Amino acid sequence: MAANIKTVGVVGTGVIGMSWIGLFLARGYRVLAASPGPNVKQEVSDHLRSIWPLLERGGLAPGASISNWELVGDSLAGRYHEVDFVQENGPERVDIKSRIVADIDEGTRPEVVIASSSSGLPSSQFIKDCKKNPERVLIAHPYNPPHIMPLVEVVPNPATSKEATDTAMAFFRGLGKAPILLRQEVRGFVANRLQAAITHEAFSLVKRGVVTAKEIDTCMMNSLGPSWAFTGPFMKNVLGGGANAGGFRHLMEHVGVAMQDWLKDMAAHSYEYSEENLNVLDSSVQEMLAGVDIARLEEERNYLMIEVFKAKASAKALV
Repeated sequence: MAANIKTVGVVGTGVIGMSWIGLFLARGYRVLAASPGPNVKQEVSDHLRSIWPLLERGGLAPGASISNWELVGDSLAGRYHEVDFVQENGPERVDIKSRIVADIDEGTRPEVVIASSSSGLPSSQFIKDCKKNPERVLIAHPYNPPHIMPLVEVVPNPATSKEATDTAMAFFRGLGKAPILLRQEVRGFVANRLQAAITHEAFSLVKRGVVTAKEIDTCMMNSLGPSWAFTGPFMKNVLGGGANAGGFRHLMEHVGVAMQDWLKDMAAHSYEYSEENLNVLDSSVQEMLAGVDIARLEEERNYLMIEVFKAKASAKALV
C-alpha cells in the first residue's frame, strides 16, 4: 500500500534519477540511492542544491530535508530490505534494464513495487529474468524534469498485478503528481508519441522553408501551448465547439473534413530523418539561439512553470 511507503530506492542517478530524488525528498521521503561512478555523491548533492529552491517554492512536506538521502554504492545490495518502493532509471537498453530489474526483484521484499522510468521500452521486454515476483514491475515514466512536471505515465505490462498498479497510482498522486494509466503497452507511451507527432510536422515546416525554428516556437508558446496547458486538446475542442456537452461533436463535424485534407498534405510532405535535413533544422535553431542566455532561459522557464502549476492547483473546474 502507498501509505506504507517511507523509504524510496532510486537506482540510477542521471538527470532523471537526480530529479526524482529531489522530488521524493521534498515530499518527506527518505531516499537510498545507487549508481556507479566515481563522483556520484558530489554530482547528486550539487544537483539537489540547484533545484531545492524550486522545490521550496512549490511547497515542501512537513519534515522534508535535502539531506535525508544516502548513496549506498553501485547497487542497493545489502540495503534492499529497507526500501518500500523502487524507481529505476537505468539506460534505455533491454539487456541492462533486464539485469538491473532482476537484481532489484531478487533483493527487495515481494510486495515492493519496482517502477522503471523507461521513456519508451515497455517493461514486458525486461522482466524475463525476474524470478521472485515480476508481477510488481511496471513503467512509471515521468515527463522531464520530474521535480517540476506533474505527469507520470503508469504502464503495467500484461503480467503486472492490479495491486502493484493501484499502489503506484496512489503513490504518485500522493507526491502531487498527475498520473495516467495506460491500458496497453505502446512504444513511446503517450506523451512522447504526442510530442513526436507535433515535432515531426514542425520539422517538416522548417525544412520546407514555411517558417523558421523561432517562428515555430513563437507559434506554440502563444497558441497551443498555453491553451492545452489549461484544457488539453479534447476539452479545447469542447470549448471551441460551443462550450457545452455537444461542443466536441459539433466542432469535429465542421472542421473534421478540412483536417483530413491537412493531414494528407502533411503526409505528402512528411519529414525524412537524414543528415542533410538535420543540418537544415540545426541551422535554423542556431539562428534562434544567437544572443540567447540558455541557462537564464531554463531558469526562468522552471520558475514560471512552478507558478503556473501552483495557480492551476487553486482552480476548481479545470480537470
